[in-house]
Amino acid sequence: MSIALNVIFQANASDFHPTFSWDEACAANVCRGTGHDGVFSAIFSPDGTQLLTQVVNPTQSGLYIVGLDGSERFLTKGASAAWMPDGKSVIYLSNSDLWSIDIESNKTTQLTQNWTDIRSPKPSPDGKWIVFASNRSGFQDLWLVPTDGSGTAVQLTSESMPTDELRFGFSWSPDSKYVAYFSNQAEYWSDDLWLVEVAGKKQSRLTQDVTGRGEPAWSPDGSQIAIYGTLKSDYWYTELADIFIVDLTAKNTRLLSKQVTAREPGSPKWSKSGKHLFFPNHNRGEVELWTVPSVGGVATRITHGGGLLHDWDMSANGEQFALVRSTPTRGKELDLQASIGGNSRRVTHFSTAWQGLVEPQEISYKSNDGTYIQGFVFHPPGFTQDKQYPSIVQVHGGGTHSYYNGLNLVEQRLAQLGYVVIAVNYRGGSGFGRTYQDLSTNDWANTQALDAAAAADFIRAQSWSNGKVGIYGYSYGGITSLAAVARAPEAFDAAVPMAGIYDFAAAYNNKNRMIRLFIEHGHSGVPDAQPEHYAISNTINRLHAVKTPILLMHGESDTIAPFEQFLSATKALEQHNKVFEAHSYPGEPHRFRNPENRVDMYRRLEAWMARWLQNP
Repeated sequence: MSIALNVIFQANASDFHPTFSWDEACAANVCRGTGHDGVFSAIFSPDGTQLLTQVVNPTQSGLYIVGLDGSERFLTKGASAAWMPDGKSVIYLSNSDLWSIDIESNKTTQLTQNWTDIRSPKPSPDGKWIVFASNRSGFQDLWLVPTDGSGTAVQLTSESMPTDELRFGFSWSPDSKYVAYFSNQAEYWSDDLWLVEVAGKKQSRLTQDVTGRGEPAWSPDGSQIAIYGTLKSDYWYTELADIFIVDLTAKNTRLLSKQVTAREPGSPKWSKSGKHLFFPNHNRGEVELWTVPSVGGVATRITHGGGLLHDWDMSANGEQFALVRSTPTRGKELDLQASIGGNSRRVTHFSTAWQGLVEPQEISYKSNDGTYIQGFVFHPPGFTQDKQYPSIVQVHGGGTHSYYNGLNLVEQRLAQLGYVVIAVNYRGGSGFGRTYQDLSTNDWANTQALDAAAAADFIRAQSWSNGKVGIYGYSYGGITSLAAVARAPEAFDAAVPMAGIYDFAAAYNNKNRMIRLFIEHGHSGVPDAQPEHYAISNTINRLHAVKTPILLMHGESDTIAPFEQFLSATKALEQHNKVFEAHSYPGEPHRFRNPENRVDMYRRLEAWMARWLQNP
């Protein structure tokens, strides 16, 4: 679908020449995300001498064995891999089925036939079984298959989670007798920790007061389970979690005391002695590894590499940490960190070597109520205070997530096109503590939008500004982009909201379970119970005030931000006779699958900004 009220034309020729194209950036991975291609996971072998990695790059994607010295060997095409306990073979997914491969002979064995839906396979510690998640039952449930390929998969749990729920983590007990998993089978809105007995399939509920997420982590002796979560009496945030210890002997759950929060997904990890737990922490756009005594206490920071930690593992002997990290100038690579201390060292070079990338400058600026907001500033090549530049404000997705200081190719390319780009961490996001996230509760899209508008005011006060400022964002960034031009009509000269929600009350009725829970927590209730909160976040009803030219884009099969939101926004903009263009993409969900559509979307963004920010 495309509604065009203005014809886009190319920007005037400039002295700026980008070092990479949208085709190149979007072919790597989902180009609105951070990290892009390179190493996606890293798991130590049982003896700790090598790592199993999943790699995505333009040359040869698949599974690799990487030595501690950086040596690498391609193993096979596949994903979601795990070591068998003896370290001699690996299980993995390929062509929608489960396989195993001998790492010396490369002999493969197919373990399932035409399943089409297998996720997160995990071998039991005794090596006899593989448990995996599947929607085959009509729910997300756990299934078991013998590791030797001698039998068919059998269902282990019943009606564990809805099919659209992303938080379905699970793990084996050290003795291979049980699997711990998260489920809402007791109550629709719950994410309780459950236990299923492998032999008899008996299930039992372990927690009642915690909304859990990530993967459960068993203590070495099997008596306790550490989980990421939030008390059900508290706001359910993402990317900001407490750690709870479930004691199977005492049959109780305790909040682990520490002065910082953890960042899920994944799982915390126990030390070999069981005396310490390890977890990632997010602070001001960067993620590092921390540790805390398992009885609680003062948490201390282990790593200092900067950027974004995507995945990590610890060797069985506890002597090494494997860190999958991206930075502003490199993609996802594997770093090793000795547990004794010191600096980490890079051991792989799988990611694309992008040219012309710059380290963004971290700043803070004052919002309209005196709150200071963090921003990352990307300067164009040859930037000088004596020249004047158009500028663009980027607002991140996720709402309670953050703009991470990893590899951000969209902002890098826009800077190479001659814009000063400022990516802002508006209130309500992670990385600044729970109190900062609480600032947006019952106020979604409102003061967050004003934080973005204050960035435009800050920009225009700078000597290098040409007075023209645009704004764009995807998902919650799309929400904030349209909210900003409706609430601060004079702030922006161009806007590109993508895949956003503009009326949360309407969206609540046709969202998946996780997003409905997210909306309900953000508004302290359902629409009928809290109409005043939903009125605050409603942008559709404010579009009459818009003065900014808008390019609206959306996937037509989006269920996270329902496509009806796009239709409602375009209808309102048309009714109010606003300057806008709207373009939608048939068949595309919230995360676009077709790289050509991602390229088209960002080309349209680039052309829209050029039209309104660069031309006289």
